[in-house]
Amino acid sequence: MQSKSTLETALAHRSIRKFTDEPISENLFQQLIAAGQSASSSNHLQCVTVIRVTDQDIRQQISALSSMAYVAECAEFLVFCIDFSKHKQLQPDAQLDWAEVSLIGAVDVGIFAQNVLLTAESLGLGGVYIGALRNEIEAVATLLHLPQYCVPLVGMCLGYPAQDPALKPRFPQSLVCFENQHQPLNETEFAKYNAELTVYYQARTGQAQGWETALNKTLNQPVRPHILPFLQSKGLMKR
Repeated sequence: MQSKSTLETALAHRSIRKFTDEPISENLFQQLIAAGQSASSSNHLQCVTVIRVTDQDIRQQISALSSMAYVAECAEFLVFCIDFSKHKQLQPDAQLDWAEVSLIGAVDVGIFAQNVLLTAESLGLGGVYIGALRNEIEAVATLLHLPQYCVPLVGMCLGYPAQDPALKPRFPQSLVCFENQHQPLNETEFAKYNAELTVYYQARTGQAQGWETALNKTLNQPVRPHILPFLQSKGLMKR
């Protein structure tokens, strides 16, 4: 398999939401999972489980639950889970209900999943994360028969791209990388960035929207208030 360099791949990342009908070979799929498994894991806890959803009926249901049509259309759909069920089985006295345990699981899932996506993109595939499955997290967990101490954190569509979207502008480094101590928002630099992002969205969607649109959409209302009680019902995040 010929792959692009890590730097070239990382800098060229775009979310892909349209895919060809070409399947991903089983050998390549196994390599992607191996790349994920090779990621760093806190204390080698390896608390990530991947559910490869091949059943089209389950795909369709998750597509409806998340309101993301491409979940049903991509070559592969994966659900990355925080999973401490095997840890509890092997160590019944494990204290899994601390908030820190869930943070460890979430960080491990993120690192694992990003290894998968970065490797996939280096080999000519494209993908997109599906955080929207958490809109109906309990229903997704039920569909996938997830046990206690196992929760679905994020989905991922993978396949060969059928689109070539423009790169979405990111913050300038001056707004995200500080030396020795945090710095307040540089409003001049932010205004320049926001103007660039507005141009991008105008070209992509026909609507001139800035970064505040995402901010208001996500954070100016209760943010999935059902998540904490669901995690607690699974034996996590109780203290």
